[in-house]
Amino acid sequence: MVKAHRGEVLHGILLIVLFSCSAFYIAEFEFVKRLSFSPLIVGIILGMLYANSLRNKLPETWVPGIKLCSKQILRAGIVLYGFRLTFQQVVAIGLPAITADCLIVAGTIGLGLLLGRLLGMDRDTTLMTSTGSAICGAAAVLGAEPVVRCEPHKTAVAVSTVVIFGTLSMFLYPVLYRADFLGLSDLQWAVYTGSTLHEVAHVVGAAGAMDAAGGHVADAATITKMIRVILLAPVLLIMSWALARCASRSGMATTGGRKITVPWFAFGFLGVIALNSVLQSLPFIPTDGLKAVTDGINSFDTFLLTMAMTALGAETSIDKFKQAGAKPFVLAALIYVWLLVGGYAIVRVLL
Repeated sequence: MVKAHRGEVLHGILLIVLFSCSAFYIAEFEFVKRLSFSPLIVGIILGMLYANSLRNKLPETWVPGIKLCSKQILRAGIVLYGFRLTFQQVVAIGLPAITADCLIVAGTIGLGLLLGRLLGMDRDTTLMTSTGSAICGAAAVLGAEPVVRCEPHKTAVAVSTVVIFGTLSMFLYPVLYRADFLGLSDLQWAVYTGSTLHEVAHVVGAAGAMDAAGGHVADAATITKMIRVILLAPVLLIMSWALARCASRSGMATTGGRKITVPWFAFGFLGVIALNSVLQSLPFIPTDGLKAVTDGINSFDTFLLTMAMTALGAETSIDKFKQAGAKPFVLAALIYVWLLVGGYAIVRVLL
């Protein structure tokens, strides 16, 4: 009986692995690269296509394997994401850029919660959408999902808002840069781009286009973006504490409602960053060998996160999107205006 259950779970996992391999393959298409759609984004699209076509034709016994990918594998992927970052990067960019990132992340989440309340949205969707816009797009939404513990379709809605507005900015920013419309220096453009664009891929795409136009933006923009990624861990800890406090006030913690969630994977994420920082600073470790190892880990991590995104997409039907309505996209649009205008003002003041 146990072996049969394990086999059914394995079937679900293998299905997600198959879709994830397909996502990696599709992400290499030239037109997909031009859109800067990572395998994570392609994965959730494939998962949603499956949810709205073949889902009812496959055994329900495969569902536990799909859910495992959206929970345990997701947490492992977030922890390993730390190998992309070092604390040396934080020091290198300087205090003004760090301050700008902190202000924009805090302001985005705070404003998002306020706007969500004014729009009459549920707290989970508001939190997921705001966190994705504030920190690092789809990866931040994935990181927040185990803490918020929302329904899969709300995660998919939040990811879709990130994709839409992040992609828009990726094309808009290079146009503004070439026109010198905002009157920013290259360093200011780098911090502005890194602190306001949604996905890491969006930052790389936009900053790369600016460099192609004769600028020197990409390196500083990427580091600024990575500082925002590091902020994911403290944001998740604060979010967990705030949700626990709300549950305690409403009596849910004592009446069998929502349980308090400690995001231990956030500590693992910080621990991996610390480990990577130490390894990068040790003089007796060959640089090329270490880079090869970390590149391999990062590729494996991207695959794990793609599996998680695909699994979340597999739990999302079009009916649930209709149920969510237009409000999440209105919220994301208002946050987008704040990132454009508020981010610009912060960069002008600090740099």
